[in-house]
Amino acid sequence: MPHLTTDDGVQLYYEETGKGAPIVFVHEFAGDLRSWEPQVRYLSRRYRCIAFNARGFPPSDVPPEVASYSQARACDDIRALLDGLRIDKAHIVGLSMGGLATLHFGLTYPNRAFSLLVGGAGYGSETGEREKFRAEAVVIAGKLEEEGMASFAQAYAYGPTRVQFEAKDPRGFLEFKAMLAQHSAKGSANTQLGVQRERPSIFDLEAQLAKLSVPMLIVSGDEDWPCLLPGVFIKRTCPSAALLVIPNSGHAINLEEPAAFNAALENFLAQVDSGRWPMRDPRAVSNSITGMTK
Repeated sequence: MPHLTTDDGVQLYYEETGKGAPIVFVHEFAGDLRSWEPQVRYLSRRYRCIAFNARGFPPSDVPPEVASYSQARACDDIRALLDGLRIDKAHIVGLSMGGLATLHFGLTYPNRAFSLLVGGAGYGSETGEREKFRAEAVVIAGKLEEEGMASFAQAYAYGPTRVQFEAKDPRGFLEFKAMLAQHSAKGSANTQLGVQRERPSIFDLEAQLAKLSVPMLIVSGDEDWPCLLPGVFIKRTCPSAALLVIPNSGHAINLEEPAAFNAALENFLAQVDSGRWPMRDPRAVSNSITGMTK
C-alpha cells in the first residue's frame, strides 16, 4: 500500500487516480479517503486525483500521543503529501475538518495551492459556541475511549446536520456509517483532543483571510447550521472567495449531493485553470447599503 512520511515520522496512506493537474482531497473527521469516491470517480477523467487518510485514520499511522495531533500538523501533512509526491502546486479540496486544514494550508502555503475548496467548515467558531464545542470534543473523546468505535458511530452518524443525508440516500448513509465504525477509536479520540478542540475560530483569522488571493470556493449545506455564519464571514473577508449554499442539505455535502457538488467543483476548477476566477471588485465593498451615501 502506498505511504509517505511526514516531517515528524508519521506514515500517511494515500491513493491516486488519473492524470492531469493534481487535486488533493482532505477528508472530514467522520470520513476517510473513501468519502471522496464520488469526486475521484468523476474528476479523475481529467485530473490527477489524490486522496489520503489523515494521521489517526488507518491504514495511516495512529500516533499514541495527543501532542502529535494539531491544526498545524493537519496543514503540514498536506504539504508533506505534496512534497512526498514531488508536486509543486495542487488544487486542494477539503470538507469539515479537512476544510479547515485546506483553509489553513492556503493561509500558510499560498504558493502551493492553485485553488482551495473549503466545504462545511467552521464548527465551534462562533463566540457563543467556542467553549461548548471544546467541551463536546472532550466528551466525544471519552466516549470513543470507553465505548469503542462501533457504538460511537451508531450515535454520531445521526447528528443534527447528518440526518439530511439519511433522509435523501439511506443506502449511501449506511455505507457512511459502516465506514465510520471501521475507524480507530484511539486515533479519533486523539484527533478530537488535538485538532478539533484546539483549532482556532475562523473569526480569529480575519487579518490573514483579508490578504489571501488564492481562488477559493466555500460550500455549505443550508442546514449545516454551525458553518453558515463562518462561511459568510470568509466570503465577506477574503477577496478571492465565493460562497455556494446548497438547499435542503446538511454537513457531508459531497456525499449527500454528489452531482451538485461535482458540478460546482468542476466549474470552479475550470475557471481557475483558465485564469478567469475573479477577485472581488472593490466597488462591492461599501459602508452604504445602496451606494448612494458615504
